Amino acid sequence: MIERNLRRYAEDGVGLWAMVLKATGEMLGDCGIIRQHVEGEHLYEIGYHLRRDQWGQGLATEAAIACREWGFANLKVDRLISLIPPENVPSCRVAERNGMTIWKEVDWRGLRHYVYTVEKRERAPKLIRPSQLPS
Repeated sequence: MIERNLRRYAEDGVGLWAMVLKATGEMLGDCGIIRQHVEGEHLYEIGYHLRRDQWGQGLATEAAIACREWGFANLKVDRLISLIPPENVPSCRVAERNGMTIWKEVDWRGLRHYVYTVEKRERAPKLIRPSQLPS
């Protein structure tokens, strides 16, 4: 995985980052932006993979939003995507909370996937955690 990401950075300038819990330094998964080839087009995909025991805490959403913000600030793109199999309902919900909507359905790598998309001009507001609200 590390070699593949080093190659992605060398070839595409993007890749996945480790998701680490600040309080403990424990690795929870990965997230980032990778360049994907979808139906003859190269698109930048927001991806996230979180350990199952960490689901339901908003961590994937927080990571996806950070990736979206980073992508629009640092890449010369007007659209970011996420490729998600329809049966992966938790990831579909993360994409929706990241301001994404289904653009189309494709056969990608032999499986049916939704292509979720968010346009630069349609960005959802940043996620605010309750702990970030003024007292």
